[in-house]
Amino acid sequence: MRAAVLGSPIAHSLSPVLHGAAYAALGIAGEWSYTAVECDEAGLGGFLAGCGPEWAGLSLTMPLKKAALAAADTADAASREVGAANTLVFADGGRHAYNTDVAGIVRALGEAGLGEVRSAAVLGGGATAASAVAALHRMGAESVTVLARDPARAAGVAEAAGRAGARVELAPLAEAERRLGVDLVASTLPAGAADAWAPAVAASGAAVFDVVYSPWPSVLARAARAAGRGVVGGFPMLLHQAAVQVELMTGCGRAPVEAMRAAGEAELERRGALRDSW
Repeated sequence: MRAAVLGSPIAHSLSPVLHGAAYAALGIAGEWSYTAVECDEAGLGGFLAGCGPEWAGLSLTMPLKKAALAAADTADAASREVGAANTLVFADGGRHAYNTDVAGIVRALGEAGLGEVRSAAVLGGGATAASAVAALHRMGAESVTVLARDPARAAGVAEAAGRAGARVELAPLAEAERRLGVDLVASTLPAGAADAWAPAVAASGAAVFDVVYSPWPSVLARAARAAGRGVVGGFPMLLHQAAVQVELMTGCGRAPVEAMRAAGEAELERRGALRDSW
C-alpha cells in the first residue's frame, strides 16, 4: 500500500519520518510506503486521477488543504467546519476528507495538562488559526479573540467559527497587549513572526501554544517559559495529527505515538532544529 504527503514546498516535511516510524512499529514497513511529493494546486487533480487501488491515502499541506476538501466525496465535521482538509483517505471507491489538525491540537494540549480552556487568544488569521479555533471550541472555550494583522483578511476564521458554533472576536494584532487576559494564547504565526509579541504574551499569565516546531524553542516559547508559563510547541501537534492520519489510513486502531515521537525528535535534532537554550 502507498501513502504520501503532498504540498509545495515539501522537502522540509517531517511527515515521512513520522509515518515511516509508525509503519515500522506496526510491523507493516515492508508492505506500506510513505513518500513526499512536490505538488501545487494545479497538479492535484492529475495526481488524484492517477491514484489506483494501491493508494491508501494522502496527507495534504499548504497550499492544498482547501483544494483537497473540494476534491473529496465526503468530509468529516472538522473539515467542513474549518473549510480545509489535511487528509484524504481512499476507501469504498471514494475520497474521504478529514482535518486531523483539530484533533492534533486537542491531543497536544491535553497531553500537556491543558484539557480544558475557557478563554483564548489566537495570533494569526489563516487556515491554522481556523483549526485552532475549532479545537479550542471543542475544549470548552467560551470566547476566542483572533488577532490578525488585517482582521478583514481573517473573515474566513470567523466563518469557520460560526460553522463550529464558536463565538469569536476579530481584532488587529496591534492590540494584542490589551487582549491577552485569557487562559491560553495560541500563536499560529510563522517562525519569527510572533517574536515582537513575546514580552506581552509572557507577561499575560496565559499558557502558550506555538505552532512553530523548527527552530525550537521559539522566541515566544522561551519568553513564556522564562516567565513560568506552560508552553506547548508545534511538534506535539504535528505528531498527534500524523498519528490520527496513520489510524485513518491503516485502520490500526491506535498509532504507535511514542515510536513516532522518538523518530521525529531525532530527525529534528539531526536537522539542527532543536536549540540548546531552552
